[in-house]
Amino acid sequence: MTAANIKLDRIDQKIIEILKSNGRISYQRLAELVHLTPRPCQERVRKLERAGVIRGYTALVDDAEPVSGLILQLQVALASQSGRAAQVAFEKEVLSRPEVLACWLVSGPFDYMLRLRCADMDAYRTLSNSWLANEAFKIEKMVSNPEMLTVKEPVHG
Repeated sequence: MTAANIKLDRIDQKIIEILKSNGRISYQRLAELVHLTPRPCQERVRKLERAGVIRGYTALVDDAEPVSGLILQLQVALASQSGRAAQVAFEKEVLSRPEVLACWLVSGPFDYMLRLRCADMDAYRTLSNSWLANEAFKIEKMVSNPEMLTVKEPVHG
């Protein structure tokens, strides 16, 4: 059973909703909120984990002190005739780079949206220049925007 083919009933959906906002909740309390006993509740959570519906748990940390480095959002457009080989090469590169915090394949005028953390602008310039120079990627255009202030954190779930 995988996330794509699992049927979620209203109790499963309620469990997911609660865990999205409080991943550290006890099985006892979770069971009370979804009107089950702890054992069947725990079995449902484990089933959702095995199926990949629940992929993990995380801690959201309030960075009281500024995070060192430069956080950027980057849009990347590959050449229109670049083909699948350029996508594969670029995605392989993205997966190997610790500077890349997240990457999405998107539709519209750009092919990829990335979130990067670089030590400073020189480090970003070195990275972006190496990507632009790499013939395998066939990058047509890159647009970067530095993150200045987090107004709202994404919900992880």
